[in-house]
Amino acid sequence: MARVSQEHLDARRRQILDGAARCVSRNGFHATSMQDILRECGLSAGAVYRYFRSKEELITAIADEAFSGIRAAFAEAAETTPPPAPDVLLGRVLRRMLVEEVPGGDRQAFARLIVQVWTETLRNEELAAVLGDGYSGMRQAWAELVEAYRVNGQMEADVEADHVARTLIATAQGFIVQQALFGDVRVEVLEDGLRALMSMRDPKIS
Repeated sequence: MARVSQEHLDARRRQILDGAARCVSRNGFHATSMQDILRECGLSAGAVYRYFRSKEELITAIADEAFSGIRAAFAEAAETTPPPAPDVLLGRVLRRMLVEEVPGGDRQAFARLIVQVWTETLRNEELAAVLGDGYSGMRQAWAELVEAYRVNGQMEADVEADHVARTLIATAQGFIVQQALFGDVRVEVLEDGLRALMSMRDPKIS
């Protein structure tokens, strides 16, 4: 029997993840069955179950993949001196998630999938654990960048780093919800809005 290349295995895994993302974003998590995913992918049950044993495993893998992309963006930022400002970095993260590397190819559909995953964590402990780990990792990454901003004189030290981190994460989550509900929300809009807010000055301070 001929050996299957790693490239082929990776491509097949990508095919399955993209098919699952399309199905769940279109039909909803609970209304999507593994049979629906098999039909969407055009693959046999054996081909899919070789990679994923359940719908829950598929969704967990999609969530893990999204967090991996976010971690990569933060890792790149950590190597830059001075680090990119929040509007630039947040735009870079969201562009990677919703423009450049979108499972299924439809960014509004993928944003809807993310919102559904958030909802599913309220009843699925395994998925909640994955999301919790990812959220904790993002908070830590942002907090470390806040410290780098302070070292470089880009930000005052009068607010806890974790408070800044939570605010920026909430901004990204709100953007994803807008994309899910309304579609065609350009990342440039978020970047421009953050840049304007960051430029504000207290008129009482000369």
